[in-house]
Amino acid sequence: MAALEKLDTAGQEFRAGHDATERAERHLMQPWPTAGQIGAEARTFIDSGDGIYITGANGERLIDGPAGMWCVNLGHRRAELADVMRDQAMQLSYNTPWYTMNEPSVALAERLAAHAPGDLNHVFFTTGGTSAVETALRFMQFYNNVRGRPEKKMILSRAGAYHGASYLSASLNGRPRDRDWMDGADSLVVKLSSPNPFRRPAGMSVAAFSDFLVDEFSQTVARLGADKIGAFVGEPVQASGGVIVPPDDYLPRVAQICRDNGILYISDEVVTAFGRLGHIFASQDVFGVEPDMITFAKGVTSGYFPLGGVMISDRLMEELRRSNHPDAMFAHGLTYSSHPVGCAVALKNLDLLEDGVLDHVRDVGPYFQAQLKALEDLPLVGEVRGLGLMACIECVADRDSMNPLKLDNEVGKRIDAHCQELGLLVRPLINMCVMSPPLIITKDQIDDMVRILREGISRTMVDLRKEGLWRG
Repeated sequence: MAALEKLDTAGQEFRAGHDATERAERHLMQPWPTAGQIGAEARTFIDSGDGIYITGANGERLIDGPAGMWCVNLGHRRAELADVMRDQAMQLSYNTPWYTMNEPSVALAERLAAHAPGDLNHVFFTTGGTSAVETALRFMQFYNNVRGRPEKKMILSRAGAYHGASYLSASLNGRPRDRDWMDGADSLVVKLSSPNPFRRPAGMSVAAFSDFLVDEFSQTVARLGADKIGAFVGEPVQASGGVIVPPDDYLPRVAQICRDNGILYISDEVVTAFGRLGHIFASQDVFGVEPDMITFAKGVTSGYFPLGGVMISDRLMEELRRSNHPDAMFAHGLTYSSHPVGCAVALKNLDLLEDGVLDHVRDVGPYFQAQLKALEDLPLVGEVRGLGLMACIECVADRDSMNPLKLDNEVGKRIDAHCQELGLLVRPLINMCVMSPPLIITKDQIDDMVRILREGISRTMVDLRKEGLWRG
């Protein structure tokens, strides 16, 4: 009887997934579709989650390698977070931030200020990372307008960057294929080189590469004029660009140039904050940088509720209050700014992070990096890089030319497909595989993840050889 019940349950799950696929193809427009599939595409169906695992349509259990989208930091099915969500909704489900406020948002702002570096003691809450970056940029524009510097609006970004999906935030993006068919505010944005040591010029040391990057930054400021540049926006680790960890001294040197030239330094910590690198905020604790603003989202609620925000320096607030335009209005806000349910979930999320999870990440992070690094003995793997609990496996055609396998732009998807068959969901990015598991992952589970990755990459090498796409 038990066996029959199990078969019936599996059949129901299969039918539910198949039905969802058909309905999605008819009605659901997916993010980042191609024109050939737009409005008629279905993707991997996920039925449930528990801890570091998710369950698919056919009952298959997979390690959630990307932690959703860098965000399910405390894992799936955390009753503590779900209970808070319900309790807060039953007490106060919403209030307008235009002329009222709520206790969870005040308490969360105070908690975050205690964790943020320097004088970043104010927070503007948003609905996610895109709206957080958009808010920071609009604040920069407002700040310079009020201070009588309307020409100081240009924004420095970098190749390999990802900062959002709104018109202004997406204009900063510098990853391959992000902007091929999309418009942007190109007159406002200047792109610098990606701080990717793996792709530095042949024969150049990492120290010399750092010097090159800093010189490029300095020369760009001199060429454009500091009076024209409002902000530099940079991820401490370029996450969706392939987990690019910059040279050690690069960010502090860039921050000094910004300070010397009155350029606001906006640290985009949408991915690196809330434990991903073992700290609530990584800008100062990991990279030695005290920015003027920090944007955050994702892990602030472990993905249980859409929430983001911008930490802003007291100095900037004080300069605005001392201006000759006391009636100038920062005409920017969101219907769901300071949402009471999201802020309540974030407060409990902070409790759990502070109660051992941050220590756990600092303990297992080096093990995670070391075990993944061993995959470099596979001929298809050019480099494994990362920090804390985020890493990237970059595949190359050969290690001499470091050709990023342009013969097969889907190599990451190939690896992901094999890994899904073996019990692991991977984040494929062209020729790369990104891993950022829930922070609660254990060393034994890391071993399982690496074992599956090794087999998935090995199977992909066999496929590529059979199809004549790779001779490694």
